[in-house]
Amino acid sequence: MDKHYLTPLFQPEAIVVFAGRADDPASLTPHAQALHAALRAQRYTGTLQFLDIHTTGTLADLAQARADLAIIALPPEDVAAALEIAGRVSCRAALVISSGIGAEQAAELKKIARREGVFLLGPNCLGLQRPQLQLNASAAGPLARAGSLALVSQSGALTASMLDWASNNGVGFSSVVSLGPNTSVDIAQVLDFLANDAQTHSIIVYLEGISNARRFMSALRMAANAKPVVVLKAGRRPAGNEAAQTHSGTIVGSDDVFDAALRRAGAVRVRSFVELFSAAKCLASRYRPVGKRLAIVTNGGGPGVLAADWINEIALQLGKLSADSAAALKPLLNGHASLSDLIDLSEEATPEHYKAAIEAACRDRAIDGVLAIYSPKVGGDASAVARALGEIKRSIGKPLLCCWMGDATVQAARAILNEAAIPSFRTPEAAVGAFGNIASFYQNQLLLQQTPPPLSTLAKPDIEAARLVIESVLAERRKVLTEMESKTLLSAFHIPVTNTILARNANEAMMIATQLGYPVALKIASPDISHKSDVQGVVLNLASGTAVRDAYNDMIERVGRLLPQARINGITVQKMARARRGREIYIGLVSDEPFGPVIVFGAGGTMIELINDRAMELPPLNQFLARRLIERSRVAETLGEWRGASAVDMDALEQLLLRVSEMVCELPQLREMDINPIIVDESGAVAVDARIVIDNAPQAVSGRSSNYGHLSILPYPARYEQIWPLPGGGEYAVRPIHPDDAQMLQDLVQQLSPESRYFRFVSSMVELPPSMLARFTLIDYDREMALVAVAKERVAGADGEIRETERIVGVSRYITNPDQSSCEFSLLVADEFKGRGLGSRLMESIMDVAREKGLAEIEGLVLANNPGMLKLMRSLGFSVKPFEEDRDFKLVTHAL
Repeated sequence: MDKHYLTPLFQPEAIVVFAGRADDPASLTPHAQALHAALRAQRYTGTLQFLDIHTTGTLADLAQARADLAIIALPPEDVAAALEIAGRVSCRAALVISSGIGAEQAAELKKIARREGVFLLGPNCLGLQRPQLQLNASAAGPLARAGSLALVSQSGALTASMLDWASNNGVGFSSVVSLGPNTSVDIAQVLDFLANDAQTHSIIVYLEGISNARRFMSALRMAANAKPVVVLKAGRRPAGNEAAQTHSGTIVGSDDVFDAALRRAGAVRVRSFVELFSAAKCLASRYRPVGKRLAIVTNGGGPGVLAADWINEIALQLGKLSADSAAALKPLLNGHASLSDLIDLSEEATPEHYKAAIEAACRDRAIDGVLAIYSPKVGGDASAVARALGEIKRSIGKPLLCCWMGDATVQAARAILNEAAIPSFRTPEAAVGAFGNIASFYQNQLLLQQTPPPLSTLAKPDIEAARLVIESVLAERRKVLTEMESKTLLSAFHIPVTNTILARNANEAMMIATQLGYPVALKIASPDISHKSDVQGVVLNLASGTAVRDAYNDMIERVGRLLPQARINGITVQKMARARRGREIYIGLVSDEPFGPVIVFGAGGTMIELINDRAMELPPLNQFLARRLIERSRVAETLGEWRGASAVDMDALEQLLLRVSEMVCELPQLREMDINPIIVDESGAVAVDARIVIDNAPQAVSGRSSNYGHLSILPYPARYEQIWPLPGGGEYAVRPIHPDDAQMLQDLVQQLSPESRYFRFVSSMVELPPSMLARFTLIDYDREMALVAVAKERVAGADGEIRETERIVGVSRYITNPDQSSCEFSLLVADEFKGRGLGSRLMESIMDVAREKGLAEIEGLVLANNPGMLKLMRSLGFSVKPFEEDRDFKLVTHAL
């Protein structure tokens, strides 16, 4: 049970192959011929058996055959039979490389696989490679060299192209996975395996679409939390979107929303195949995320300036030596070198000069990475400089990238750089772009660590009142809220709105305007008119009662003429916002297929479509995410002191975004929302107008125990927080785990006795490795849960002062099994807290969560020589049985 459920697919010990008879090539499909050649080109480390479903005596042989993985490369009409036979020989995974299988037949294969308990990869894919196992179960060409980079692709052609490129560039792979359309094992499950695969240190993905946003985001967030992930997505433009959807059979969605999703998942997106290769070079060198400051070391001013220009173009920063670093480096260079901005070593630069400059830059705290540029010079030795960089690469801790310009004279030098695993590029722009990808990964990791709850710490909104408004509108079979209804919804979530009153005739409008105070605005009120400006249904800055009366009558006549079928409830009167130097902002909501609701921020007003300033973020938001969303918009540049106007109240703007996030989380009926304009200045923000479109809650929501099934990222489940008393005095808090708990969890493991560590991890390790620590603390709350017991302690600091600190003293956890009906648990309690009822409480709490999620059974493995845990399990009503696969363990189960 400790093994990943896809281990039979990616780490099989025995394989059966259904690919026809190798001695009759004419009878083989092209994929079968390629598969036979691939499997025989090297010696697979496990057991390999070829079977033919049409050969007499084969079925008799099946009684003796057992395997983990079945590889099928047969004509479409024979695949189902082979898959059924695979189930009979106890295969837990099957790979179908056969092509030409339509969606209907693929659905039948899924049914067979589900019935036989087989995880199915394919059909219509090129298969997979696991170089360290010498396993080439693919029709993608020769086996790749072994390495730490995983490739996952929804295009067979691009898979083959990447492998061809890698063979000439010294890049090795831990896994190569080609995913076809309609596969049962999808990209989310493959990412889930790679996130836990010790052989994989970084992942590159070619993606055309996804079938399930929640599952995809969950797996991608887990993978990117443990190792770098770079994604190339097809369909950036409408034509490409349509082609990608047709090719992959999956949902593509808005490209801007996909950008926002990848950022929030902590991954990096590249825009071209060339960029993906560049990212692959950097990832193969195992460069970890860094900041934005890139120093340029060059022997020519022109190439250095080109690189600096591109740094500015893609929002990086030119890394500059500090005064102390420059002073220490200057005596080591020739007299023509310049250190003002670029580190320009001049045309006389030698390998020693490059070495000294790069070492100085890597020691400087103001620099995050170094790009070394070499331009061929008469009498220069490009290879000698490359060798110097290869020598120092092992001793520096920051990314080092190279650009050896030219061609014929630097080919040998590039080979030296490749051998030293230093990413090398032909142009300064490509090198800077590659560093930008690494830097973006660092920025996106900060977004990944955010796990906001559905409601902020602001005053609690009146959620029930908002739901009543929505229910009444839906009861009238309407989907578009009037301005009054929209503002009522905003007010329920404490979003400031302009005072708006409905007038049903001209005299009423005049009296209301006089009471509110001039100037006022008039707006048509009709459930049938979404965009008032399109029918001239808005009049601003009316300064007298006469003007109000005339404007009212004119608007009623004009709208009635333009839209005679529209129902007109009257005209709303509202006082004009007073802020003379306020900025007009737009906050909205769009619904994306497949990612669901997305919050939009940008410049507002009547020019919103023309300006097209739309920064996006997936809910839920916290203050950090709200601030980053604002910073990504173009209007952000005007929010500080601007053209004589004071800086706006950023806290008010952030709170507005938090309130919108609360609305999105708590009201799954929302489909579109335009709060435009919002007037924001130094004294606050106020919503002037709003348009909201609703519909019935999605089916997925009504079937869930919570209201957050419409979100692709599940909020932090604050509802599970509770306080329990400790026997003998004191108390502890039980709450879901979050990423900030990493150090406290590490402290808990380090302070355990060797016996307790062994009982929990079946290992003698003294601390959790970084990948495991990340995996345990950033989780997807939909498919798993971890509850931590946190006790407060009073400890003396170095200065003798007593301080109160928090400490994790116990963790209970479950992970949903692939069958989606059962889960596997684990439990860990600090040694000094054992026997005080903490373990029972944690187990009961985690079982309650699993029960609420609709799971039917909870199970776990306990070492047979762990009497304390076995006693606890029996006291909680678990059944205890021998574990057939390993007699050192007991299998404990409990119906929920």
